[in-house]
Amino acid sequence: MWSVANLKHHIASTFMEPSRHYYAALSAQACHWATFVTNMAATVSRLLLAPIHAIQVLTGAKSFRSNPILGSASLNRCGLHVWRVKTAIALTAWRRRRLAPLVSAEDQRQLDEQGYIEVRDFLQPEHFADLVREVTSVALPTRQFREGNAVTRRVPLTPATLRHLPACRRLLEMPGFQGRLRYVASFDVEPEVYIQTIFSHLDGSQADPQLDLHMDTFHPTMKAWLFLHDVPEDEGPFTYVRGSATRSKRRLAWERRRSVEACDRTKAGGGGAFRIRPEELPRLGLSAPVKFAVPGNTLVVGDTCGFHARGATVRPGVRIEIYAANRRNPFLPFVGLDPWSLPLLRRRKIPLFWSLLVLGERLGITRSQWRNGGRVRAGDPVLPVSKVQEGFL
Repeated sequence: MWSVANLKHHIASTFMEPSRHYYAALSAQACHWATFVTNMAATVSRLLLAPIHAIQVLTGAKSFRSNPILGSASLNRCGLHVWRVKTAIALTAWRRRRLAPLVSAEDQRQLDEQGYIEVRDFLQPEHFADLVREVTSVALPTRQFREGNAVTRRVPLTPATLRHLPACRRLLEMPGFQGRLRYVASFDVEPEVYIQTIFSHLDGSQADPQLDLHMDTFHPTMKAWLFLHDVPEDEGPFTYVRGSATRSKRRLAWERRRSVEACDRTKAGGGGAFRIRPEELPRLGLSAPVKFAVPGNTLVVGDTCGFHARGATVRPGVRIEIYAANRRNPFLPFVGLDPWSLPLLRRRKIPLFWSLLVLGERLGITRSQWRNGGRVRAGDPVLPVSKVQEGFL
């Protein structure tokens, strides 16, 4: 006699079990083909991008994760990264020799020995007073980004903003300002210059990553600060390891090790801006970092392939400065040929770039850390993003 249980078992074994095996086999085959297609797409992508990845070896590209050639542990053990470092430094020295007439012998000595040029009382007192007055009194459109508990806000010095800033325009036209920036950058090109305000220690959120000693990239590059107010030692001063822009044998060996470690995708730190702990410095023959607790009207132009950081602060602080930067392809064998120095493009690079970022975000193509900071004066408090409408500069 058939029981209900036996009947159910008979139906399941007759009709359902073959179906289950069939669908399991079908699913396994579908997974196999999906994996095959994915692997084929990845292989085709690598083949198509291979020429680009190869060309990037001779550019300022520094990521060990986005380029399989730069991110090859085997190649870096054989010295690829160190070769890029040494070649970029040799070409930088060649370009600086051609730009040497732009600076004094003392400036050249400072850069060679220290990795930066420091000039106190840079501007005439009347010019400096006018500069501080207009920077802190004129409201201008800004953009800002947050890192940990710090916010950086910038106003690019463009033809539009300079109409309201005659003292800033005079600064940009000074040979002593442009010459030092161009010599350290090793390129006779238009630098990017901003009014910059840094708000430190805003709250108890994640720590500011800029407090860690780091190098910006593998090759010499320029950043500059003209401090508009006195910078206290305990309120986030710029910090630099003197002499760390020079590549000694110990430093090159350290970079070789770090380049191999950066290829490991299971670990953090593949971006190329290597961090270093203060206790490691003596092993590279380097001294403790120098804190630029300096009076207002001090200009510092640094080679930021040397180790540097933002100093720690014990309280909320605000630092206002004229900030400049220049990072070009370090393998270029010439000092000029800059399209952004042409009359129609001069000093318009940053607003064009930011406008493209905004457009890209609206189209869902890109994502940027920069946000509209509102129309404010340099020392005004940070406006919450919710109170600022995103738009073009």
